[in-house]
Amino acid sequence: MASSLSGRMDGREPVNVSTVELDDGYRPSPDEPFMNDRQLAYFKAKLLLWKDSILKESAGTLQQLQIDSLREPDLTDRASSETDWSIELRTRDRQRKLISKIDAALRRIEEGEYGYCEVTGEPISLGRLEARPIATMTVEAQERHERNEKVSREE
Repeated sequence: MASSLSGRMDGREPVNVSTVELDDGYRPSPDEPFMNDRQLAYFKAKLLLWKDSILKESAGTLQQLQIDSLREPDLTDRASSETDWSIELRTRDRQRKLISKIDAALRRIEEGEYGYCEVTGEPISLGRLEARPIATMTVEAQERHERNEKVSREE
């Protein structure tokens, strides 16, 4: 799964983030160069763990669907079970969409674009990336985007 970064926004040479060693307690800091090799490796690992967790949950849901029967004899029990599974399947659908966003973030890491706003090109704050590693815009750009979206919906 080792691949090198190319076209880095900071102009540095591509690096293989799979070979970067991370301490267990490492957290990106604003005191170090933005999107350095350690930060990229940290966010890549975080994204891969998140994706793996979602995939394991999904596999559990599929397995449970195959085991459980929705043929409850009582209509009320059946309706309740169907509602529960409907909610579960909607959650899995949202997570499926989330996986595509995680994959896109992993691609941005490989292409050297991760951590930079797709609108302004400015660095996205480490706090925002820590909270939402799939973020593609700075908070300001996201707020502007949402305001414009709201205005266009109201028209």
